[in-house]
Amino acid sequence: MKIYTLKAKQNLPITLEEAWEFLSDPRNLKTISPDYMGFEIISGADRKMYPGQIIQYIVTPIAGIKNKWVTEITHVMDKKYFVDEQRFGPYALWHHKHFVKEIPGGVEIEDIIDYKVPFGILGQLVHPILVKPKLKEIFRYRKEKLTALFGTLDTEIENQIVFA
Repeated sequence: MKIYTLKAKQNLPITLEEAWEFLSDPRNLKTISPDYMGFEIISGADRKMYPGQIIQYIVTPIAGIKNKWVTEITHVMDKKYFVDEQRFGPYALWHHKHFVKEIPGGVEIEDIIDYKVPFGILGQLVHPILVKPKLKEIFRYRKEKLTALFGTLDTEIENQIVFA
């Protein structure tokens, strides 16, 4: 059983409060997702994130194939981090930690995702060809969209997407 990790960091020239206000509103996930994904929230996004919150989506990440995705917000520490875990969806495991911290001139946001692809060895063979490039593309889009919305810091050395 292979578990993959994706790490992404980005610095933004906004306050901790502004960053948290944006990131903790589930409706903003659509804003930072590529249009081709057909991201649609079905239910559960009517409040700011809280532990136990169930959010249902429809996503179309590949070849127009619609997927239902259900996540649970399992942990929230105000203005520090929150965690979402897939309860139903395209991955065998999806555990996504979102961190926010103040830095000089703004905030650093960091995503750490531990995930497992389905279908055993077949999934592992497809991972470097399809899954990994798609996730990298989605997080690049997210970085570009956040930069367009909020600007950028001169200290962009931390803006990175890394797979482990």
